[in-house]
Amino acid sequence: MRWRGIDAVISLWNREHPDSSYIGIGLATLSLVIMPLLARAKRRVASQIQSRALQADSRQTDICAYLSAILLGGLLLNALFGMWWADPVAALVMVPIIAKEGIEALKGEARSDGCH
Repeated sequence: MRWRGIDAVISLWNREHPDSSYIGIGLATLSLVIMPLLARAKRRVASQIQSRALQADSRQTDICAYLSAILLGGLLLNALFGMWWADPVAALVMVPIIAKEGIEALKGEARSDGCH
């Protein structure tokens, strides 16, 4: 199985036009609405119970919302404006965010602020 970043580069190189994903748009939109609300609720509870773990998890949920926004942008640009390249570019924009979290986790420095 190929790494998704490589798939994105190959798609750009070959000018592969992805299909529009209206289910994906709906799920990304729902995630973009729910994740910030969930993060806020987690922060509120973390403060009440003095939980650093839950506070860190709320940051992780924020990162998930950011990734959802990037995903939604790529999907919408493709579906609404035929910008076929936006979908693989969105995937590539996510790579450093995800890689940073993975590297920190491997180093044992994970702050629990990556999407899981």
